Amino acid sequence: MEQNFNQPQIPLPNATAVLVLGILSIPACCCYGIGIVPAIIALFLAKAATKQYLAEPGIYVESSYKNLTTGNICAWIGLIISIIYIVILIIYFVFFFTNPQFQEQMQEILKQYQG
Repeated sequence: MEQNFNQPQIPLPNATAVLVLGILSIPACCCYGIGIVPAIIALFLAKAATKQYLAEPGIYVESSYKNLTTGNICAWIGLIISIIYIVILIIYFVFFFTNPQFQEQMQEILKQYQG
């Protein structure tokens, strides 16, 4: 492919959005795994923008592609951490609520409040 150096380069669409959502997904994963939402959105936007960039790399600003790549990496990190956090929460609640001692303690607490 020939690059046209006379044509001004344009920023890659959604590169900034992918970067912001990717970065946001990392701290949001500590909020009960909510980081999954911005991470998945960022990954879908990154996939579409990467296809656009690879089709015609000469017309887009290279720093936009670097932002896109950084956002994509952050989104994967946020997604993985969110999934791990959700799995840990599920294991914790399953262990906590299936424990017979916990059920006995809850019954004692209910008896105290009832009479």
